[in-house]
Amino acid sequence: MQSYENEDRNFAEFRRKVRSAEFLSASTEQLLKGLHFSGRLSVVVHNGQVLKSGYEEGYFRQTGSAETARL
Repeated sequence: MQSYENEDRNFAEFRRKVRSAEFLSASTEQLLKGLHFSGRLSVVVHNGQVLKSGYEEGYFRQTGSAETARL
C-alpha cells in the first residue's frame, strides 16, 4: 500500500510541475529567454523515456539594426 501512496505523491508532484511550467531545466529556460523564443516546445514521453521532441518557431524580437535595415 505504501508504494501506491508514493506513486500518488510522485504523480501529484509531476502534475504540479507541469501546471507551473517547472518541468524545463533552468539552463533550457535561460536559453529560451536569451533567444526571446516564443514558439512551442513539445516532448513525447512513454514509460518515463523521451521518445520525441521538437519545436515550432514563434516570433523572435529583433534588435534595432536589423529592423531599420529593412525599412
